[in-house]
Amino acid sequence: MITWTTYGTWLQGKERGFVKDGDVRGANPALMRSNIRNLKDETVRLNREQRAIVSKAIIEASNRFRQKILAIAIYSNHIHIVAEYVDVPISVIVGYYKNAGRVALQKSGFKGRV
Repeated sequence: MITWTTYGTWLQGKERGFVKDGDVRGANPALMRSNIRNLKDETVRLNREQRAIVSKAIIEASNRFRQKILAIAIYSNHIHIVAEYVDVPISVIVGYYKNAGRVALQKSGFKGRV
């Protein structure tokens, strides 16, 4: 299972906790305030059309790795993918899928970070 959030929607320090370097950490209000101040763009929430664009881009990108996507759910602020195992580092796959979604959104006119 692969999961990631859109820009600015789950910052380190958030009251519900966060993950850093593989460790689950609790709320840290000072860190949260600092991260909010450091945002360079608006928080991203994908609309229905944008979610469809990202879904299509990820499914098409999975062909590069010959990875079968078993389930995909694109929400306004995060993405979930369940995919079969392939012998490619997960960081490479995640980066490729994130980039595929970003490029597809930019081609449709989206500006800013994703």
